[in-house]
Amino acid sequence: MNFQEYQVMEATKTTKRGLVLEGGAMRGLFTAGILDVLMEEGVTVDGLVGVSAGACFGCNLKSGQAGRVLRYNLRYAKDPRYCSVWSWLATGGLFGARFAYHTLPDRLDPFDTEAFTRSPMEFHLVATDVRTGQAVYRHLDKGGSELYDWILASSSMPVVAKVVEIDGGLYLDGGITDSIPLRYFQGQGFGRNVVVLTQPADYQKRQMSYMGFLRWRLRRYPELVRALEQRYVMYNEQLAYIAAEQAKGDTLVLCPERTLPIGRVSHDRKRMRETYHLGRTLAERQLSRIKEFLQE
Repeated sequence: MNFQEYQVMEATKTTKRGLVLEGGAMRGLFTAGILDVLMEEGVTVDGLVGVSAGACFGCNLKSGQAGRVLRYNLRYAKDPRYCSVWSWLATGGLFGARFAYHTLPDRLDPFDTEAFTRSPMEFHLVATDVRTGQAVYRHLDKGGSELYDWILASSSMPVVAKVVEIDGGLYLDGGITDSIPLRYFQGQGFGRNVVVLTQPADYQKRQMSYMGFLRWRLRRYPELVRALEQRYVMYNEQLAYIAAEQAKGDTLVLCPERTLPIGRVSHDRKRMRETYHLGRTLAERQLSRIKEFLQE
């Protein structure tokens, strides 16, 4: 191959376009609003990576189910099987694992597993190995129980959720070890990425005030405790990296203009709608910019 042929080959390579979705539990309804606008407008990407709620809500992009996230959250907001202290006491999880991650997607508001499997879009998620305190990444192409189990693992917050066992491994929330996995996705060949955050641009994470309790509660997993102790450092470093990547022009960041009107856990349907519509409004306002960025 001569130099001119090499130049042509390099110029015709396709840069994969990706979505990187932060978690945040119910703050993820902001992300759901953005994703619904993208689906309605026919905006596509080659793959997405989600963490916690980013994975739980983001999977609906691959299955093409606009509106589903808001619909089932509104419908089951006050159902004790979905999210409640009763669920925490009865099942070990604030969000009922069997109900939220199997009964609901299988029967009550069916997740389109066939559409998910047919879609060429790549779907990745992040969980945390509680034994090693390291991030674990999964690329999942098929809908069904394995997908639900890994989404549960990625979304299971320490203390308010049970450790999730999958094939002998023990996992919790992916946000503990890789909250915004832009570097990971770049390493998978995604050269142009839209990053969706659920905190404002000026947000900086602080060390958790209840770290002492977590050290005691999770004392069986010392490497997980170390990861939790350093989470705020990791998160703020990722924000700095994302800002630098955005300045280069290969990353587009979408985030709320102010702190979202909802906490990590909420049963307030009004706040759910408001958070969702803030995401929609931002996506509609930035739609031309998003399309131009992904088409470059």
